Amino acid sequence: MGKKRIIKKSGGQVNEGLKSRSLARTIKRKMDTGRLHIEATYNNTKVVLTDTAGGAVAWSSSGALGFKGARKGTPFAAAKVGELVGEKAASIGVKNVEVVIKGVGSGRESALRGFAGKGIGVTKIQDTTPVPFNGPRPPKPRRV
Repeated sequence: MGKKRIIKKSGGQVNEGLKSRSLARTIKRKMDTGRLHIEATYNNTKVVLTDTAGGAVAWSSSGALGFKGARKGTPFAAAKVGELVGEKAASIGVKNVEVVIKGVGSGRESALRGFAGKGIGVTKIQDTTPVPFNGPRPPKPRRV
């Protein structure tokens, strides 16, 4: 008949294989200052470490760590992403970063806290969330 499959449900935990795989790739470049971009949407959190010119050096996201579905947008997943990018940054030799936060998701603060918990100084925090000046057209008035 075939082999029975056993499905293991992860209760919001990080997939260790994906985490170790992303840490296994060594980054050859050494730098002491950088810029950290955090994009926190309702469904996911992406963290990118760049140099001061804007070239990406290290990145990760909740989906890349093995979180699926609604768990990708949680603060816990964002904290794990921040910790992972923090470990990568510490291995490069980063001492200080400027942080650029974009989006309205629940992982805004926790991604930054997870990153800063690795001993890297935060010199500046900037919020670049796009805010509409006028927004979409309002609905027409109701006729009763």
